[in-house]
Amino acid sequence: MTELLRSRTVGTSSSTPSASAGGVALPVGGFGPVRTSASARASLPGSPLAASAARRFVRAALAEWIALDVPAANRITDRVADEAVLLVSELVTNAVVHAGTAVEVCCALDVSSHEGEAPSLIVEVTDHHPTRVLRGDPPPDEGGAEYAGGHGLRLVAEIAEAWGTTYRRASKTVWFQVSVSAAAEPPVPEEPAAGDLAPQWASRGTEIVAPAPRRTPARRADPEWTRHGALSFLAEASDLLAGQFDEEMVTSLAGQLLVPRLADWCAIWLDTGSGPPRLARVWHASESRMEGLRQVLEKEPPLLPATARGGALDWPWPADPAAYGPGGAALACRLIAGGRALGTLLLGRAGLVRMPDEVVGLIEDFTRRVALALASARRYTRQATISRVLQRGLLPSGIARIPGVESAVVYEPTGDISAGGDFYDVFPAGDGRWCFVLGDVCGNGPEAAVVTGLVRPWLRLLAREGYGVGEVLDRLNQLLGEEAVGEAVEAAGGADGGAGLPPGGGSARFLSVLYGELVPLRQGGEAVVRCTLASAGHPLPLLLQPDGTVRTVAVPQILLGVVDEAAYESETFDLAPGETLLCVTDGVTEHRSGSRQFDDEDGLAAVLGGCAGMSAREVAERVRRAVDEFAVEPPDDDLAMLVLRAL
Repeated sequence: MTELLRSRTVGTSSSTPSASAGGVALPVGGFGPVRTSASARASLPGSPLAASAARRFVRAALAEWIALDVPAANRITDRVADEAVLLVSELVTNAVVHAGTAVEVCCALDVSSHEGEAPSLIVEVTDHHPTRVLRGDPPPDEGGAEYAGGHGLRLVAEIAEAWGTTYRRASKTVWFQVSVSAAAEPPVPEEPAAGDLAPQWASRGTEIVAPAPRRTPARRADPEWTRHGALSFLAEASDLLAGQFDEEMVTSLAGQLLVPRLADWCAIWLDTGSGPPRLARVWHASESRMEGLRQVLEKEPPLLPATARGGALDWPWPADPAAYGPGGAALACRLIAGGRALGTLLLGRAGLVRMPDEVVGLIEDFTRRVALALASARRYTRQATISRVLQRGLLPSGIARIPGVESAVVYEPTGDISAGGDFYDVFPAGDGRWCFVLGDVCGNGPEAAVVTGLVRPWLRLLAREGYGVGEVLDRLNQLLGEEAVGEAVEAAGGADGGAGLPPGGGSARFLSVLYGELVPLRQGGEAVVRCTLASAGHPLPLLLQPDGTVRTVAVPQILLGVVDEAAYESETFDLAPGETLLCVTDGVTEHRSGSRQFDDEDGLAAVLGGCAGMSAREVAERVRRAVDEFAVEPPDDDLAMLVLRAL
């Protein structure tokens, strides 16, 4: 327990507190360049003791700085100390409860404040992988109150002069800044209670090093920073932006990567094609300034000359210091990909006259990566939209209500940018008949969509012409073998880059179908529903009786489109009140968990057997949930399900 705090106390002349950003020490907060007279850092375990240890750490650091006559330390009032202790306690509690990892706390006294401003106390709290909940009971002396969730960031926003959050791939840092008064009596150090774990380093005053003179911002950057930090930053940016298919996520990541590593604030506008650009993202190192910054930016979007083709241009520092912060250097860049302008990036760094050349080059490289990610996201979104529109056109807008029958449908295609191969339909066929179909085209994408777009209207036409179930499948099989269908499928494959399809359209012309006809009747004063159905290469339907008994109906027959002269046979039976017919595609039966499939050892029948007495919707939900729970991974094939229950 004596190793609860492992810390060091140092003084520095430039950017402290800081964090490693790709091997480069850069300020974490939104307060620009700082010169600290002293700083201290502690590592705390992710346990219920962390909050009380953090309070003692801050108290001890302030007391030690006063004892060593650190510049401006004698200006820290009891109020400032109490506020800092309260806020660090809240932030550490949040970090431990929501992340459950070790926590780093950094406390620094900033004496490099802008002209006319008092020195300030800056505190950072960093956690790692914020994904799990704290385990373990709170210590007796804490009473458990802190571990109910605390007050979140509301106290920070109310008390701190400025605060912000920095996200990285494996950590999150929340910082706050509290101004130190012009003159004050030193605070009274908090004495550790009996049994408390006092920081071992609290008496090591000799470790505080006198600050060196503050350096003036230069036009050139450190060569070591250029070689290592820039490459690491770009590598991380490429890694995070790669594979992002949402342009809102791209702009959000871009803002978090830039601020506070290279800028104190940034904004991204996206071109809309017809009309003014849209302000998509605003990011500020001080979150309390973010809304004010957005309000100012919405009134004055940057208008870059046509000659700005991806290069960074010096931009006037905006005039509203309340929103942007104190003066500094700003840059504007057009986001260009494939010769097309997608938007504009504007960013600024306080305390600089001009951005260093190396930083300008780095920002231009970063901008190109953001533009490429935006272009990819827009292409994906466009393809996904086309797919959704196509999918809606291939499926019925609703299913017909059959007298005496309750129905429910589940349909979940796996592809976001290609139409699924599964389809369904329930429709009236005239003369007191209602027809239903559940089909699965082999493959997906445009080829499968062409077949689906042909089959569903053909089925409706043949059924309404009065053909029986077997005859409908016979004629549908013949239509799939016609040359015109093969040409249409091949054309769809070529349009999608499928030049390697075999003659006749390949497997996309093969189709499994479960097709049936329902006729409500009355027999002996009791209502029944006569069902005639046939399966062509499709998973056989299951019939659930009120006592929980499950049996298969229909017999397996060959896929449609394989043999031109195939003849299909149907089976007829009566659905009595309370009986349920479950029809599924192979996305249900063949869903995998390792080497096992969902329907191994009659798994689907076992699930259905437990659904006696349920409504059609409840049966569909129970089976869908069982498929979800069968494997960790989601289904890798389209999934469709039709439930018909006689009332």
